[in-house]
Amino acid sequence: MVRRYTENAFHIRPLRYLLCIAALFLLSACGDDRPATEADGYPPMPVLDAAERAASDQRWSGVQDVVEKRCVVCHGCYDAPCQLKLSSPDGLLRGASKERVYDPSRLKDAPLTRLGIDATTEAGWRKLGFYPVVKNPDTPDAYPSIVSGLLTLGRANPPPADKPLPDEIDLDIHRKLSCPAPDELENYMADHPHGGMPYGTAPLSDAEFSLLSEWAASGAPLPMRHNALPEQVSRNIAAVEAFLNGDDMRQRLAARYIFEHLFLAHLHIESDTPDRFFRVIRSRTPPGEAADEIATRRPFDDPGEAPFYYRIVPIDGTILHKEHMVYEIGPERIARYRALFLSGDKDVETLPPYSAAAGGNPFSTFAALPADGRYRFLLDDALFFVRSFIRGPVCYGQVAVDVIEDRFWVSFLDPASDLSVTDPSYLREAAPLLELPVANTGGDLKSRLSGFLSRGPVKYLQFRDLRYRSAPSYADGPAYTDIWDGGGGNLDARLTVYRNFDNASVVTGFVGAVPETAWVIDYPLFERIYYDLVAGFDVFGNIEHQLTTRLYMDNLRREGETIFLSFLPPDVREPLHERWYRGPLAELVDRWKEQPVDTSAPTAIEFATDDPKAEFLETLLTIGPRLWPVFDPINRCSGADCAKPDTPQGRLRAIASRKGPWVKYMPDIALLLVETPASPLVFTLAHDKAHSNVAFLFREENRREPENDRLTIVPGQFASYPNFHFRVGEDTLPAFVAELQTVTSQAGYMRLVEKYGVRRSSPGFWTSVDRVQAAMNAQNALQAGLLDLNRYKDPRSGDPVR
Repeated sequence: MVRRYTENAFHIRPLRYLLCIAALFLLSACGDDRPATEADGYPPMPVLDAAERAASDQRWSGVQDVVEKRCVVCHGCYDAPCQLKLSSPDGLLRGASKERVYDPSRLKDAPLTRLGIDATTEAGWRKLGFYPVVKNPDTPDAYPSIVSGLLTLGRANPPPADKPLPDEIDLDIHRKLSCPAPDELENYMADHPHGGMPYGTAPLSDAEFSLLSEWAASGAPLPMRHNALPEQVSRNIAAVEAFLNGDDMRQRLAARYIFEHLFLAHLHIESDTPDRFFRVIRSRTPPGEAADEIATRRPFDDPGEAPFYYRIVPIDGTILHKEHMVYEIGPERIARYRALFLSGDKDVETLPPYSAAAGGNPFSTFAALPADGRYRFLLDDALFFVRSFIRGPVCYGQVAVDVIEDRFWVSFLDPASDLSVTDPSYLREAAPLLELPVANTGGDLKSRLSGFLSRGPVKYLQFRDLRYRSAPSYADGPAYTDIWDGGGGNLDARLTVYRNFDNASVVTGFVGAVPETAWVIDYPLFERIYYDLVAGFDVFGNIEHQLTTRLYMDNLRREGETIFLSFLPPDVREPLHERWYRGPLAELVDRWKEQPVDTSAPTAIEFATDDPKAEFLETLLTIGPRLWPVFDPINRCSGADCAKPDTPQGRLRAIASRKGPWVKYMPDIALLLVETPASPLVFTLAHDKAHSNVAFLFREENRREPENDRLTIVPGQFASYPNFHFRVGEDTLPAFVAELQTVTSQAGYMRLVEKYGVRRSSPGFWTSVDRVQAAMNAQNALQAGLLDLNRYKDPRSGDPVR
């Protein structure tokens, strides 16, 4: 679907936010009370019987591959232009909408339009304002096919090859979308000759264009995936459903806890092939019958049905990398659940209610489940849960991820050293201080304003400091043994998080040079981040919800940094903290709403160098089971531990983790394809941007320190949204590395792009996209997903340095 601006790019301004907030608090609690828009005049698509559907699927079997590679790459997530999601047959049937999912200034919650959840029929989507994008084959003259028209328009007006796109092709993800309905298509095509599909890229091949055009003109649905389940997979699913729907009160509470943590997961059934996934839902119907999902805004909202059943249902659609969070489940996992949640003799007499307040304080809601089990449940799959903070339906996340540094390392407090786990009174006493902002959703003005300005996180840190200071086990301070070692085999115990401007990524191990900051996460922090950013976050929510979510996450980031600092010598904690939060406004916020850095509590670690931060973090790789590489052979190494100079990895060391005026011109995520005789080697070039602080939503550009930027180079791929491709031969790699280091201006960067870059308008653009995707699929078939091109840049000479 086309994406075009009809006005200047939308930018979020601090004053606008403040005015919206003021207006919001004068309104009653925000509800979803906007009337649905009725889209009349579109006859329903014909319903095909089984034989007709099979014949259609066979005829158009080749369409699915082309749609995935050329259409879903931009039309897959909530930020799909005009909400046209082509990742499944249901998405095509739903069509497009003029409503935006992402609107950071709205005063009221937006109507829910989750595909396959909030409506399941064509009529239901029409009532929500969606309109068809393909012709009805029974009434071909009733309205034009938007897909056909825009394909034809794109074919007739391709961008000039290997040149910057025309000015009227705007790629800013904030731009206003025209989203023409069928009766607006003709005028739109006349007014916007460069608004065809695929938008702002090289044209499709003749074969691709012919196939897509014929299919779109036919009005045929997208082919369905007909995958009969193997008997063993069906048995394993039945076993999971049986456990989740157990009658015992303790088991029912455990099932609720599991559901609230896995509702976004792509479930992979143990021992199944790596290309089939499921999700868990709450259904009105029991196992053995067709699932009938109960749609609620959040997973802890009241399902309103008695009884309801947890069901495991297949995901019928393209797997998108941005939404792909894999969680293994089956009989072995059930045995683990029993050990974590059902052991012991403590009875559950009553089940907690469903409500925003219950979701806003999971420590009270699930107090009857052992804290040790809850924490180990999170640690078992720490990568999955941290990944869920930054993947999933939040496909545009700048307001959320600008709360973190561009790259930092994460480790976890060992359960045996976590007082919230070992001391039963800890969470009982701390629970009132651990309430999340969502707990005040829908309350009166006073309670909502109180929640907005809450100092609960500061009071909790005061409580935490006091309890740890007085604990006999911490008399000498924290030690290396207090950091979780992965239980001898879990790689998730060490993680690297990247912020890629408006999205983020996470991988196992400590990658890159020693970062500016690091976190140590304990159970209360882990659980609150999850409920703030995942279970309690509503992508359709209003400005108050989005802002309080972000501000609360700011407190949680500081908490993780504070726990990390507690392991370092007292005299270096405050200087490090001051380095992270420079600027008069950051200092003012510190005095107003933050707990002062503790400079008196001891550490049990004896440091041997004058860089205790690096010493502590690097030592974490050498103690315990040694599950992770101690050195990064490209970014952090010396001597024989480094990549050999005559290899591509070794040649890239000249620009890895180095400062230089050239770094600031690089995109957030660039992929470098090094052509070799066998197949291309793919490297991710991640731009680590430096800031004076990341304490505020607004004016990030005013807090940038580009002279301190670095580039982290990682073999393979980890990011969902590549911003640009560079392509070099193995023999020309040294020249690319040398020329990149000579860039001192945007003009110099443009010369580099002209020589080595793959523009959106390049005749080789789609070939490069396919090769990158193939490399991603080969890298890890289970974790792979379709990469998104919505943020693929078109470098221009006037681009500002961000």
